[in-house]
Amino acid sequence: MNIIIGGGKYGCYAVEHLRQKSKGFVVVDTDPNCLAVRRFGLAASRQSLSNGEHFVQGDLSTVLDLIEKLKPEYVFPTAPVHIAADLAKIKFALDPWTEAINAILLKLPEVVVLAAGKGKLVTSFNRDKSCVEKCSMPPICPSTHMRKPCTMTELIRFASPDAFILISHSMAPGMGALKGSELLDFFNWARQREKFVVATTCDCHGVLDAFQKRI
Repeated sequence: MNIIIGGGKYGCYAVEHLRQKSKGFVVVDTDPNCLAVRRFGLAASRQSLSNGEHFVQGDLSTVLDLIEKLKPEYVFPTAPVHIAADLAKIKFALDPWTEAINAILLKLPEVVVLAAGKGKLVTSFNRDKSCVEKCSMPPICPSTHMRKPCTMTELIRFASPDAFILISHSMAPGMGALKGSELLDFFNWARQREKFVVATTCDCHGVLDAFQKRI
């Protein structure tokens, strides 16, 4: 089973991909009349979600509950947020750990830093241009025409070796997904720590959040 977070344009891409693979899925969206529901005729359901095609109205708290119950193969984070970090904030009482981000910034070239502050860091090898839609992430960026010196995953692993790094696995050009097992591993890992950094990366981009648990 797979979980798609968001039933908009990119959620529809994920539905089409999973249908082609004959894989079951649950689309989660706060809007019961979202694009995926209208386009694919998905029925609302909270029962028997172990296979088939379903829609569940809900937010990230609902997503967290479904991940822990269904133990999905993949989670497609089509909403424009750092899913792993936002799920962690629901699961644990957390505050930003700004000092950790400041230390990571010292190890990164300025040219890859998109935004930094309040315990969050966003990086990209394509900082100043728009990405090509449905990009296959080739070694030479089609937007900047520059060769990437390494993957962003490798760069973030160098800059923050103690972080838990989730890989956005390329399912199709322009479409990434997290392994459900890796998300569950992250929750277990974070449970044992008072301070931690979590990152999600692909070959080209990265987003990091640093947290400390409230006392």
